[in-house]
Amino acid sequence: MISAFERIEHIGIAVSDIASAEILYSKILNSKPYKREQLDSQAVITSFFKIGDNKIELLQATSSDSTIAKYIDKRGEGMHHIAYLVSDISHEMKRLSEAGFLLIDNEPVKGADNMLVAFLHPKSTGGTLIELCQSID
Repeated sequence: MISAFERIEHIGIAVSDIASAEILYSKILNSKPYKREQLDSQAVITSFFKIGDNKIELLQATSSDSTIAKYIDKRGEGMHHIAYLVSDISHEMKRLSEAGFLLIDNEPVKGADNMLVAFLHPKSTGGTLIELCQSID
């Protein structure tokens, strides 16, 4: 069976100050972010850099009780998750759940950069938070 995973979509990096992080990553990547977006539903501001077919997503918390704020409090700034582009997010969620992986989201939710997203719990993925993404078209 051919995998419905198409490619790495982005790597998410938790940051305390998105403006400073944009300056840092602009210097590292020699490019500017192409999009900044606030997601009130997830209490984050995101900023995206394009690297070939992949992206880097910077994430800053907008609330002290958000997932990103808790992550930074516990582990500090740095890599937060790896996201994979999938062709059918609902199918992949069902397949992975049936294979024993723990889903954080029971249904896909609207995420940043025009994506439906769902997360797999790191307790079931060897310690890495995995995000599934499907383009909304």
